Amino acid sequence: MSKPSELKTLDQICCKIAKTKEIEEADQKRLSDSFGQRFTKAWKAVKEKRVKKYVFKPSNRVVWIVVGKERDYLIMPAADFCTCDDFYFRVMDRQIHLCYHLIAQKLSEAFKTYDSYEETDGLLEALMKEWKKARA
Repeated sequence: MSKPSELKTLDQICCKIAKTKEIEEADQKRLSDSFGQRFTKAWKAVKEKRVKKYVFKPSNRVVWIVVGKERDYLIMPAADFCTCDDFYFRVMDRQIHLCYHLIAQKLSEAFKTYDSYEETDGLLEALMKEWKKARA
């Protein structure tokens, strides 16, 4: 199965960003045209440094978090997975391909503008329970 064009666009632009650490105005427009309001929200999250990368030692397990309006959202970029409602209701129903949290994570990783934390493996289970909690 081939990737949808909006995902190809995001991948291409993230590759350029990873090399230059800059985003061209034309690429911002392409992302805005492809993702609409989701790009606007993602770009705001990137600029506000709401993307977090946790590395757990000694396992070197990596967990990504995006701080959202309601709570922290667990991101699994390799699976294009997020714990937000938009993912469950729109991505899973195939109305869209990515929520804004996933877009923000991909952009932040390309720019290397995320906050990074190193924790012990012993703390992983407690943090995962917190991050997986359903909204009340």
